[in-house]
Amino acid sequence: MLLNRVRLLLPGTIAFAIGLSASPVMAGGPDLVGPAPRTPAPTLPTAGNPRRSPVVEVVERVRGAVVNIHSERNAPPSADDVFHSGPQRVNGMGTGIVIDPRGYIVTNHHVVEDVHVLRVRLADGSSYPAKIFARDPETDLALLKIEPKTPLQTMPLGTASDLMIGEPVIAIGNAFGYEHTVTTGVISATKRDVTLNKDIAYKSLIQTDASINPGNSGGPLVNVHGELIGVNVAIRAGAQGIGFAITVDQMIRVCGDLVSGRKKHQALHGIALRDRVEPGSSPAVRSLIVEQADSVTQASATPVQLQKGDVIVKVGDQPVSNSLDFERALLGKRPGEKINIVVNREGQEKPAEYALRSPAHERTGMPTDLVWRRLGMKLAPTTPETVHRVNGQLQGGLQVVDLAVDGTAARSGIQRGDILIGLHQWETLTIDNVLYVLNHPELGNFSPLKFFVVRGGQVRRGTLQ
Repeated sequence: MLLNRVRLLLPGTIAFAIGLSASPVMAGGPDLVGPAPRTPAPTLPTAGNPRRSPVVEVVERVRGAVVNIHSERNAPPSADDVFHSGPQRVNGMGTGIVIDPRGYIVTNHHVVEDVHVLRVRLADGSSYPAKIFARDPETDLALLKIEPKTPLQTMPLGTASDLMIGEPVIAIGNAFGYEHTVTTGVISATKRDVTLNKDIAYKSLIQTDASINPGNSGGPLVNVHGELIGVNVAIRAGAQGIGFAITVDQMIRVCGDLVSGRKKHQALHGIALRDRVEPGSSPAVRSLIVEQADSVTQASATPVQLQKGDVIVKVGDQPVSNSLDFERALLGKRPGEKINIVVNREGQEKPAEYALRSPAHERTGMPTDLVWRRLGMKLAPTTPETVHRVNGQLQGGLQVVDLAVDGTAARSGIQRGDILIGLHQWETLTIDNVLYVLNHPELGNFSPLKFFVVRGGQVRRGTLQ
């Protein structure tokens, strides 16, 4: 079938808190390992300086973990622009939160979508080029990677599970390009469902009246302990004091999956984990519980076998209190490599050893292997309605859930989260459709091989390099 490029017109009732401007965009060693510097809770005002409020303490302690994001993307020319026939470059701004001292930063997906240039400015004024490490358009979260010269400060992770209506909160962000802007407010509501347009909707957001403006997208919403409780994402267009944030609990789950290279929670390490927050704890006390561990991947000589109910407290040299910590500790580890784990069992800490198992795409004899070897991408079924809303003639597609960094698909511009709907002149509704094209006797005559994907509510095309 013929695949047409379709652009949706989106209503503007809810706006992303991302800033776009016509101002010029700014032009930056090895990974730095080690545990993330933890930020202590702020103290109350002292008699010597009554102006030193909890807000002042919080901002001073956490601002080093907040970064300003500057981007550049192409935009279609204006109908009134008679001097430029091609796309125009538009500068954008957003905010990010450091989640790992080696330079991993979480922000919103819409902050980095379709950008050509990304640059991150730290609180100390230093600036670094950034790359998109992983993204999840469905939850509007993305991870960036920079190469800092020294370990970066990270922010303590709280929880949104016990938020109180009226509880004071603080937002920090790159509002309208004014870096590290601080605003305060309260929790207005929790578990808000918000619809941005007919294709994008959010579930269970935090609502706050802390001022959130274009450029605040991806920045932190923190409580009076200086703990991250949400990632600012959107504002109500035309309203005053109505802003929204993704909960930190969802961010932990999604970013843990993005760090590990998977979209859904199917652990390549063979360990099923559960995040737990101690009820009533303030500051939040988090722990990571083992739900299930694959016995075949446990080292036979280890003194302790992981069991359901074990609390993981350390992986290697890195302290662990949540699933994101666990996945960060495994960054750079290879399948088959043994990792040292310390668990708390019945009040006693015990050492264990675990061997990482190979990811599915490294196994043999599976239909997806050829797709991975030839194109460097892993595909999974998606609902036909997802693409049918973009173009009524489309019957379905396959979502890109993993990419090889140097693979053909990644080099050709395909992104994790894209929905592959066609190769050459055939639809790709199943893996068999993809294999049909790759095994076609006239494949050599298709060069360059065209592909069609759905991304951001549009059908996009390209060629496989």
